[in-house]
Amino acid sequence: MSDETTQRGNISKHVQSIPSSGIRRFFDLLASMEGVISLGVGQPDFVTPNHIRQAAIRSIADGETYYTSNYGLVELRHAISRHLDRLYGVRYDAGTEIIVTAGVSEALNIALEAILDPGDEVLSPDPGYVAYLPCVLLAGGRYVQVPTRAEDGFALRPEDLERRITPRSKAILFGYPANPTGALMSRDVMLAVAGIARRHNLFVISDEIYDRLVYGTEHVCVPSLPEMKERTILLGGFSKAYAMTGWRLAYTCARSELTEAMMKVHQYVMMSAPTPAQFAALDAMVAGEEDVRGMVAEYDRRRRLVVGALNDMGLECAEPKGAFYAFPHIGASGMNDETFAERLLMEERVAVIPGSAFGEAGAGHVRICYAQRYDLLEEAMDRMRRFVGRATTPR
Repeated sequence: MSDETTQRGNISKHVQSIPSSGIRRFFDLLASMEGVISLGVGQPDFVTPNHIRQAAIRSIADGETYYTSNYGLVELRHAISRHLDRLYGVRYDAGTEIIVTAGVSEALNIALEAILDPGDEVLSPDPGYVAYLPCVLLAGGRYVQVPTRAEDGFALRPEDLERRITPRSKAILFGYPANPTGALMSRDVMLAVAGIARRHNLFVISDEIYDRLVYGTEHVCVPSLPEMKERTILLGGFSKAYAMTGWRLAYTCARSELTEAMMKVHQYVMMSAPTPAQFAALDAMVAGEEDVRGMVAEYDRRRRLVVGALNDMGLECAEPKGAFYAFPHIGASGMNDETFAERLLMEERVAVIPGSAFGEAGAGHVRICYAQRYDLLEEAMDRMRRFVGRATTPR
């Protein structure tokens, strides 16, 4: 075989540079085991509300199976605009500033592709969502992690963010409420971060997929802050608040020039989001508010159970203010996070995710998703208590 043929058979160096998921190994183990209570998958345990499912079924029965506009159903875009105006006082033009996407993953991808040139830097909190780093690398950027701390509730410190800005910095990327920590940023801190973005002329990509899942506090919508709408790309969606993960539907909101740039990518990689899913999302926006309130109340009940149990067993856990994750420190067990998660799975059949899978600052923690039935969470906490008790009992 010639050198030329061998070279052509190689996998792209670009793709080879993308790290494998630190989560996948645990799901591979999980697939071969019985009796496991999984607190690892970050998705609601609720079934999509029936009226939303019926809206999709009606659209199929009515023959609504064609492509929509590349931007998405115009009725859905108008509903998104009204929704954001009602909740946060920020309104986007349905014709030129909103794109309906196939999930927030696609929304993030087209946002990064639209703004990054090779070598541009994107600053993002550590620990952070596992897809952020690979998506930045795939778009040709450089991912710059900004460590956060448990004592700050894993919110960004503005001074830590500003210290890492260089002439190559192009954007700040974050998601609050946060996956994996459940953290929020206060309005004052968010205003300070917004000031940094303005001073250094940076874009902000704000992943607000968990915006409705907050407990006893407010969600701060970044483009609603002074002078931030024009430099923010807002990512939102239906997966978490409406229990629609499998429908793969989300949206981007940004000023018209940015939206047009993202459209150049979206129209060639996706064409348009699935049509029946868009009709379902439209129904969710119009008639789903009661469903959201009910699910948030139940998540809050589960949150209090899990956080209380973790602290009682000696695993220090800051109170998560949003999303449906707890991120306890497991140092009292005497194990690192990888060993803790693997042994807990093998010995007690409870699946959690090592915190280091979400960045270096996540080491020594595990992510627990409490989007699970209350009785199963009770059982999982009992199993964890046994496990931790064995680990911490002198021999």
